[in-house]
Amino acid sequence: MNKYAFGVDIGGTTVKIGLFDKEGRVLDKWEIPTVKDNEGVSILPDVAESLLAKMKEKGIAESDLAGIGVGAPGAVDSEGTLVGGAVNIGWKVFNIPKVLNAYINVPVKAANDANAAAFGEMWQGGGKGYNNMVAVTLGTGVGGGIIINGNILTGATGAGGEIGHIHMNDEETEECGCKNKGCLEQYASATGIVRLARRRLAKDDKPSMLREGTLSAKAVFDAVKAGDEVAIEIATQFGEYLGKGLAAVAGVVNPEIFVIGGGVSKAGDILLSFVEPVFQKYAFEQCRGAKFALAKLGNDAGIYGAAGLVLRD
Repeated sequence: MNKYAFGVDIGGTTVKIGLFDKEGRVLDKWEIPTVKDNEGVSILPDVAESLLAKMKEKGIAESDLAGIGVGAPGAVDSEGTLVGGAVNIGWKVFNIPKVLNAYINVPVKAANDANAAAFGEMWQGGGKGYNNMVAVTLGTGVGGGIIINGNILTGATGAGGEIGHIHMNDEETEECGCKNKGCLEQYASATGIVRLARRRLAKDDKPSMLREGTLSAKAVFDAVKAGDEVAIEIATQFGEYLGKGLAAVAGVVNPEIFVIGGGVSKAGDILLSFVEPVFQKYAFEQCRGAKFALAKLGNDAGIYGAAGLVLRD
């Protein structure tokens, strides 16, 4: 009987791993280094070695495993193939389940890491109880994951849910990391909020606590909470961009709920107060019922979602 599953979340610095029971409770979690030398050739063998060691420690046989789920930093198709490679860990195009199955003979499923995190939030986090959800990760960039009828929307080449690269501004002169200009990510990510703040502070000399200390997304929302007028202007602009972007997304996939995570979401409910009214203003009428919630799983969303790929089958 399949009593357990492993969730593996491959990051640029560490690989997070979790052991879950069939109800989706995490029983153990740990990390191993991501060794990127030689095009990351040892990453999956290292993962397999760590899983086998944990199975031996816990007395778990292959027959006890529902499978292994893997979240990887790149476009992954429905067969678990890394379509365009993963530049930040050196990986080229290959099939993740095939490589892992050379070491452990259990079902293996793989997904893009942001999609896996979205799946985790739907399964056991901020989106629990909903089957149609859009997860938005506001970190260094803006990541997205779209769940339709309980399934990850991967798209033709694994790039479904790349909401951070929705075009928002024709006037932008700076390049996004994707080489386009005016992407949502340039205004709604942590670095995007800093960009908005710098531009606002340069516009005039209006007093603001943001003129002292290090400028960051956290500093902006701390200043908003303190009633700083300039910070409120910046947060309002941020909300305009994100609210409009999510209204566009809603018109395509019509989710029941948006779950907002990533470092910026630590600002709490005040962040949603700048986004929701703009969403309501621009969303198609039948999409305005979408709820907004903050993510709950934090850095564990990836391992939960990866395990969920095999446990919710």
